[in-house]
Amino acid sequence: MGWRIEGTVREWGGAVTAGRTPAERWLTRDDLGAAARSATGLLLVSPDVSSVFPLGPADRAAATGLTVAALRAAGVGPSDRVVVALAEPAGALWAAAAADVAGAAAAVGPRGRMRLHHALSTLAANTLVITPTGAMDFLARLHLEFLLDPLDLGLATIVLTGEIASKRTMSHLAGEFGARVTEVLASPFGGGALAWRAAEEDPLTPLADGLLGLAALAKDVPADPGASPAELVVTPYGHSTLGDAVLRTGYVTGTRTPGIPAPAHTVGGHVLVRGVWLALPRIEKALSRIDGVTGWELAISRPGTLDTAVLMVTFGRESLVGNPMWRSRIRQAVQALTPVSIEVEIARDVRETPVPGTVNDLRGHHLGRDRALIIQG
Repeated sequence: MGWRIEGTVREWGGAVTAGRTPAERWLTRDDLGAAARSATGLLLVSPDVSSVFPLGPADRAAATGLTVAALRAAGVGPSDRVVVALAEPAGALWAAAAADVAGAAAAVGPRGRMRLHHALSTLAANTLVITPTGAMDFLARLHLEFLLDPLDLGLATIVLTGEIASKRTMSHLAGEFGARVTEVLASPFGGGALAWRAAEEDPLTPLADGLLGLAALAKDVPADPGASPAELVVTPYGHSTLGDAVLRTGYVTGTRTPGIPAPAHTVGGHVLVRGVWLALPRIEKALSRIDGVTGWELAISRPGTLDTAVLMVTFGRESLVGNPMWRSRIRQAVQALTPVSIEVEIARDVRETPVPGTVNDLRGHHLGRDRALIIQG
């Protein structure tokens, strides 16, 4: 598979990994995006191109192999038929991996619940790979809009990935669909599988030795034993160009448990909304180009089954508050940044002095943009 490590080891916040040299590189999504012009091979690009993850031939085989292992851990086998309802670049990677282990596989994308139902029925699929909120939204629509019984779909396996799930999501879906439900931690850079678990109370089981670790938030060092919160990091030793790097995922653990806990939070300059990492610096840059904008707040909530994002913009002049042209300019600027639907609202109060943009995550997921300001216990 290309990831098994041999040689000396040391503790990486609960995960055993190979001994490292002082020359190791610590990289974030922004660092990967900054190297886009020189990256070679197959490039797994986030929707807003803020992250560019290069894969050589051996790297592609390794990423596929890890995802195949996740599907097998979920119970997928040669007699199964898989539908993948994930955004790119994850969708194509998961479908390719599923084709290697299952009897059939198709990628249908994340949009359209009726279309997903039609695809599952037409393809006679018994396995669904989807985000947690996507699965819950699909279930709600089956009940409320389509008036269909989820059991009639005949799903035997549901694999959840790409988001931080709400509590009891796995058990609820298992009961409603009569399916085995597993959760997979996917790489925030390329979407391939990294680790999995069979129940919400379980820690993560990495899919390869030395692949995952826990790091301190404010320093480029492994997390101290018992430290909380701690950031999940990927240590891709077998990677052709990133083998000496430690990749900060932006995922943060909540409570400290034995092994590697599943992420409960995010941190840094990217916020996870509907399975897509939204780059806050790009919002900041886009709004700074619009005359009169003096501040903004991105509010994220999960009032029902799906995440909702609202961008509240403050102007420095009263004449702009009710100006439809300026509102339209902001909407177009935001639409150009991400495929995630973000509602734009204009604050009624004027603020003449510019202030930094803020994030108000009502889900309780995002801890902040500056890792150094996060309090650790």
